[in-house]
Amino acid sequence: MAKAIKEIRLSKELTQEFFSDISSRTYMSVLENGKKRPSVEKVDSLANAIGVHPLTILTLSYLIANEELKLDDLQKKIYDELKEINRT
Repeated sequence: MAKAIKEIRLSKELTQEFFSDISSRTYMSVLENGKKRPSVEKVDSLANAIGVHPLTILTLSYLIANEELKLDDLQKKIYDELKEINRT
């Protein structure tokens, strides 16, 4: 997740200091270096600050971790699983 957060932050041209209202620059650095893992609540806060959906961060994390995985395939898998549990 560290690489995804950093990649999204950089794509939005934001500094680590941008997150000072929700996290210290030190925490952001530690987070982006993979030394800490954010809680679901923290991912939600970071996503809201950046202006993306929390699932964007999670999805990008999976795509980075598995370079052979395609976004369309991942979205279909999620859709199919949600459909199977009657959530679509």
